[in-house]
Amino acid sequence: MNAAENGFSGAEREYIRKHHSHHPADNQCSSILIKRIKAPVHLVWSLVRRFDQPQKYKPFVSRCVVRGNLEIGSLREVDVKSGLPATTSTERLELLDDEEHVLSVRFIGGDHRLKNYSSIISVHPEVIEGRPGTLVIESFVVDVPEGNTNDETCYFVEAVIKCNLKSLADVSERLAVQDRSEPIDRE
Repeated sequence: MNAAENGFSGAEREYIRKHHSHHPADNQCSSILIKRIKAPVHLVWSLVRRFDQPQKYKPFVSRCVVRGNLEIGSLREVDVKSGLPATTSTERLELLDDEEHVLSVRFIGGDHRLKNYSSIISVHPEVIEGRPGTLVIESFVVDVPEGNTNDETCYFVEAVIKCNLKSLADVSERLAVQDRSEPIDRE
């Protein structure tokens, strides 16, 4: 996917180039979604980085159990709420970078149709309406299931991610109001 063709800003294209490289095969689809959140990056990252607690902001996750320490290669067993065509997912932590604020997860099993699913989410500081805000970029690549088109598969996954990102924004912005961040001085 060529980020320049999608109307992304220069900064967004740079973040995408640096953190979101997927190389989809012929039977796969891939996409990049962006969400701006009116909360400081440290607060948003504190939710995103919790591989062991995705239910803090992902509304379709009912339960998550992590085996072992929270480190690269850790596995989590996720129970999915009814309403989605899935019940469980086994996921591996591929990358957790607290310096760059990047998390990558790969689905390695479970009762769902998202085979060879891999996602990357990165969070970046941004000023929104004169206050500390966050630019969140999430990208994915996944196999197109038998009987589905590329467009149908991307549409479904994008809908789930958009719901997760909206929930992340809602939770983060609620926490930010409690945090009472001061406006950035514009002098």
